[in-house]
Amino acid sequence: MNVLLRNWGWPAVCGVLIALLISQVYPQWLGLPARDLSVQAASGANPVSNGPYSYSAAVARAAPAVANIYTSKPATASENPAFRNPTLRDYSDNMPAPARRQSSLGSAVILNPDGYLLTNNHVIAGADQILVALRDGREALATLIGTDPETDLAVLKIDLPDLPAVSISQADEQRIGDVVMAIGNPFGLGQTVTMGIVSATGRNQLGLNTYEDFIQTDAAINQGNSGGALIDAHGNLIGINTAIFSQSGGSQGIGFAIPVKLAVEVMQAIINQGRVIRGWLGVEVQPLTPELAESFGIDIREGIVISGLYREGPAWLAGLLPGDVILRIDGQPSGTGRQAMNQVARANPGQAVTLDILRNGQAMQFKAEVGVRPSFRSQ
Repeated sequence: MNVLLRNWGWPAVCGVLIALLISQVYPQWLGLPARDLSVQAASGANPVSNGPYSYSAAVARAAPAVANIYTSKPATASENPAFRNPTLRDYSDNMPAPARRQSSLGSAVILNPDGYLLTNNHVIAGADQILVALRDGREALATLIGTDPETDLAVLKIDLPDLPAVSISQADEQRIGDVVMAIGNPFGLGQTVTMGIVSATGRNQLGLNTYEDFIQTDAAINQGNSGGALIDAHGNLIGINTAIFSQSGGSQGIGFAIPVKLAVEVMQAIINQGRVIRGWLGVEVQPLTPELAESFGIDIREGIVISGLYREGPAWLAGLLPGDVILRIDGQPSGTGRQAMNQVARANPGQAVTLDILRNGQAMQFKAEVGVRPSFRSQ
């Protein structure tokens, strides 16, 4: 029996295994029905990119309206190398005033064929001469029409014929992932285009400006790009390049641009009124945290708490008190202090707004007449 198993056992086992393998892979060889392998097909057709292979048409459309800005101002004593020399500094009382001039550079965008340009306030701040150099080689000295430090914008005017003007995007809001390009004059190299995507929208609380609603992009933005154009894939202006987040001073793929809608509103206000007039209630607020809500004994999670009032300000005159929780302004929820500030800033001075508040757990309603926001930033 042992001899029989030794001689025929292993061949029989191998035969059974081979038969099982054939029945699984090629069942039709054994007269069995073929197995239908179930697979999950992708819904719809294969996605195909409908974007262009080149953005040269978009750049050709927008680039002529992007100008280089060169500014100059008298250098102070501390900025003159001679006055940083300890030996020479001892004799500074007998030396003439420094004649050295300090120069800087940036970018600007022509918004109007009449010669109005937008740039950043920090590009032209303190300058006594502003030179605008166009892509076609023409140059002109610019007149400063006005500035708005709270959004870091400035409006310039040049007098030249046949000026190209950028087209403005009609989209209400940019989408994260949209292709964008930054056009400007980085490091004084001349007009340069970099490409990226919209990384985020509505960025704020960066400590750059009072009113912040930035488009964030990974398109390279460097020194000299400030005031330049951020355009979409069709060559339409969507923002004014303003700042970068960098630990080294160079571009690290985190740049910020002021949305074109806000920029155009500021430009029109400066041209028409000489400055931007914003509404103001005269309150200082802080977020309604869960801890504050618990201390107030309320079950509200959305609102802002008045932490201070400007004496004789609109809110003071309306009867609001520190500790009041603002729930809504003209029916719009007040989720954050910045959201409420922006809402009030868009109101016309003299306009009455309705404030729904909670005081000591009791719902109350006040009407306040919006005032003119003072300038809290130096020009």
